[in-house]
Amino acid sequence: MPMSIAANLLPEYDLEMASTRRVLALVPEAHADRKPHPKSFSLSGLALHLANFPTWGMLTVTCPELDLASPEMAPQQRDAFSTTAALLARFDDGVAAFRRILADSPDATLQAMWTLKSGSMTFFTLPRTVVLRSSVINHMIHHRGQMTVYLRMLDVPLPDLYGPTADTKRA
Repeated sequence: MPMSIAANLLPEYDLEMASTRRVLALVPEAHADRKPHPKSFSLSGLALHLANFPTWGMLTVTCPELDLASPEMAPQQRDAFSTTAALLARFDDGVAAFRRILADSPDATLQAMWTLKSGSMTFFTLPRTVVLRSSVINHMIHHRGQMTVYLRMLDVPLPDLYGPTADTKRA
């Protein structure tokens, strides 16, 4: 019997969330407001964005659409960074909650169409599996890569992700 969609997604989910947590654990609180460029996220803004990806995953699976202009989205847009420990606790809670939801999701739910919009503007309507891979997991990986550049600029040693880094390679 073929594996369910959720069963196929969970190993990738676990791997990428663990890698993201290793990077988030390195966020130096003393540099929370640092921006490498005026158009860039601050370090804390990027860290909060990364910590929110499990929530985006939950919204993708549990709601038929997400309207970024809705009043329910306002609290996420006002989140503030306090400490790296609080950031990790938030991330860990989200990862665990989303993992439970994903693991319990039937194939029909994950194959259903999902829409991202802002008010009357629709950005896309795609199957949830595509959204989970592209707009949740791959999008998170993209921003995690940005975070590693921020950390490198601050001389923070980088952890193994897909293999050793210049900081962890073995002789």
